[in-house]
Amino acid sequence: MIMIPMKEVDTGEGPRRRIPMEKTVGKAELNKQKKKTSLLDSAYSLFTMKGFNDTSVSDIVRQAGVAKGTFYLYFNDKFDLRNKLIASQGARIFLAAIEDLSGKEDMPFEDQVIFLVDTILDRLAAEPMLVSFMSKHLSWGVFRNSLIDGSSSPDSVREAYKGFMSRSPVQYRHPDILLYMIIEFISGASYNAILYDQPCSLTELKPHLYDGIRAILRSAEAE
Repeated sequence: MIMIPMKEVDTGEGPRRRIPMEKTVGKAELNKQKKKTSLLDSAYSLFTMKGFNDTSVSDIVRQAGVAKGTFYLYFNDKFDLRNKLIASQGARIFLAAIEDLSGKEDMPFEDQVIFLVDTILDRLAAEPMLVSFMSKHLSWGVFRNSLIDGSSSPDSVREAYKGFMSRSPVQYRHPDILLYMIIEFISGASYNAILYDQPCSLTELKPHLYDGIRAILRSAEAE
C-alpha cells in the first residue's frame, strides 16, 4: 500500500482539512509564478512609461503588490530583472514565430530564416514600446542568457532554437555568433523604420534587410 503524504490546511470554512501535500506544493509553485509574473509585468509597464533609470525596485514592488523582500527571491537587482524581462519578451515573440513556421519545414532553410524574421518584425511593429525598450538594453550577455545557454529562458525556447538550427542542410561557423549578428543587424536597421518610418517604412526596408540576412548566412557557412 502506497502512503500519500498529507497536510492539514485551514480552508477558512469549518474545520481544518487534510489534503495531499502534492496539491499544496502545486499551489505554492503556482503562487510563486504568479508573483514573479506580476513583478515582470509591473517592471515592463514602468520601464516603458518612466524609463529604466527612473524606475526603482520600490516602484516595481508597489505596483506588483508584493513585499520588497519578495523581489529578491526572484531577482538579484533591477538589472537582473531587466535582463530576464528582455529574455521573457523575446521568448514570447520567438516561440510565436516558430509556431507560425509550423508546416513550412520543407522550405529552403534560408527562406525559413526570412519567414521567421518577417514574422518577428511584424509582431515587433505592433509593439513599438517593446522595440524601444529592447533596443536600448539588448546586449551580448542578455542574448547569450536568453537563447544560447538558456539561463534566462524556458526550456521550450532552447529546444525550439536547437530544433530550428538542426534543419539547416549546411553547417555554420559559430552559430551563436551568427544568430547574434543577425539580431544586431535587424534591430539596428529596423529600429527607426518601425518607430519613425525612417529612412523608409518597414515594408520598404524589408527586401533590403532580407538580402543582408542571406549574405550573412552565406558568409558564415563552414567550408
